[in-house]
Amino acid sequence: MSHAAVSPVLVIHGGAGVIKRDMTPAREQAVRAAMTQALQSGHAELKAGKPALDAVAAALAVLEDDPNFNAGKGAVFTHDGRNELDAAIMDGYTLHAGAVAGVQRVKNPILLARAVMEHSPHVMLSGDGAEAFAQEQGITLVDPAYFRTEERWQQLQKALKEDAAKQPHADVETARHFGTVGAVALDAQGHLAAGTSTGGMTDKRRGRIGDSPIIGAGTYANSGCAVSGTGWGEFYIRTVAAHEICMKVTQMRVPLKRAAAEVINQEIPSMGGNGGAIALDAEGHISIPFNTDGMYRGWIGADGVPHVALYGDEDDGTTEIPEPAPAESVAQP
Repeated sequence: MSHAAVSPVLVIHGGAGVIKRDMTPAREQAVRAAMTQALQSGHAELKAGKPALDAVAAALAVLEDDPNFNAGKGAVFTHDGRNELDAAIMDGYTLHAGAVAGVQRVKNPILLARAVMEHSPHVMLSGDGAEAFAQEQGITLVDPAYFRTEERWQQLQKALKEDAAKQPHADVETARHFGTVGAVALDAQGHLAAGTSTGGMTDKRRGRIGDSPIIGAGTYANSGCAVSGTGWGEFYIRTVAAHEICMKVTQMRVPLKRAAAEVINQEIPSMGGNGGAIALDAEGHISIPFNTDGMYRGWIGADGVPHVALYGDEDDGTTEIPEPAPAESVAQP
């Protein structure tokens, strides 16, 4: 069966549930600029004919380096004042994957996750062992102080005071455990990839690992679908959310937007969780479901024009992309 030429696509997110209408103009401008830069960096890889993995890694490295996102520099603090970082990447064409969890000195965890995938027999490494492997692979290590930002430190101090007073967390991001960056890409060869990176949740217990580095939960890609999630990780783990979306698409032939919405906007909320996701199929259809006030999100297609949106009522441009045909109307052999 012959396939038409594929138009490369890159979709990214910078976390759900962190949007406030009173965000300062300077902060909003910085977030939009970083999202745009990430899209352009990833698109440059796709335009050069590079694989989807390269686009995902390039885009996420930009967001990990920007303190406005809860990944890499700017990651949130654990209860005892550390930054513990998680990341994963997956190649949908080969089903190879790599992940790292609980690292404290790796400047770009997404690059280490890829090294685990490509240069070790394992899928996931954690903590000191992951950092030792990073050193062997020449992955940049930094002093843990590199990740600290005053904003994240103050978020923790506020959370600790609320803990001591046995009060619920007042800050939405802290209370609902949001904050992740992710990317999914389709390259010119028709191959998909997904990646996710995070600092986890403010005030988390030392050693807590969320959904982002768990293949199938917060990150998954196969030959027909790629997903990166952002939200309350425990619920994404329990529903194996990213894998479930892709199974609906590739095995049950459910259209991408419906499949993603069923998991993100129905199944997870029914259990008490919330958040969002980005999803992409092999035909280049995009889905960006979320059930929060907003979500940092963006995409870029063959024309090289970045589309970035932050707020829930803001058009992200995905309505321009036609919906795939329902399974019932697909011609049978």
